[in-house]
Amino acid sequence: MKEMKFLHNVELHKDDIIIRTAKPSDVEIITNYYILNKSHLAKWEPERDENFFTKKGWHQILCKFDELSKNGSLVYFIILDRQSARMIGTITFSNICRFPFHCCNLGYSLSRTAQGRGIMTKALRMAVNYMFQVQNIHRISASVMPQNARSKAVLNHLEFKAEGFAKDYLLINKQWEGHELVSLLNPDWINPHVG
Repeated sequence: MKEMKFLHNVELHKDDIIIRTAKPSDVEIITNYYILNKSHLAKWEPERDENFFTKKGWHQILCKFDELSKNGSLVYFIILDRQSARMIGTITFSNICRFPFHCCNLGYSLSRTAQGRGIMTKALRMAVNYMFQVQNIHRISASVMPQNARSKAVLNHLEFKAEGFAKDYLLINKQWEGHELVSLLNPDWINPHVG
């Protein structure tokens, strides 16, 4: 039987990037990332209140993320440039469910200055492999706005498959936006209930 592992501190390296789970000492770099990318991310993400762009706000968020991580329902990675140690993105696996679903939702963001260099494809490949091989997740679901060509290209590179369209799916930048629904299945999933 494959054991489930909820590793609190995960760090993965590939070429010029590091992805690792966030920790309390990351409050400042995460806050700065969101401040610097506020206008860039606004067209793709839910509207944020001003507390989201403060150290106090991120301290509260990371405390909540820590709880969710410990109970196995969230993995929150930050993406770092290996040379500068500057934070350039995020990857979130949320709503992690075990039996009988063995699934989760994927969300991610990349700084404006890191766009177009294949960074997110590389980072997501590492993160997805972790979720499949270590967490033994069977299905990862994602949603993407039809006009987000770069995000769609990343998901296509990773072989996510189209499953449908959800009208008025998420409230983005003060209006309901439809999203294409995609998923990726783990070809090597092991049933933890068969010994």
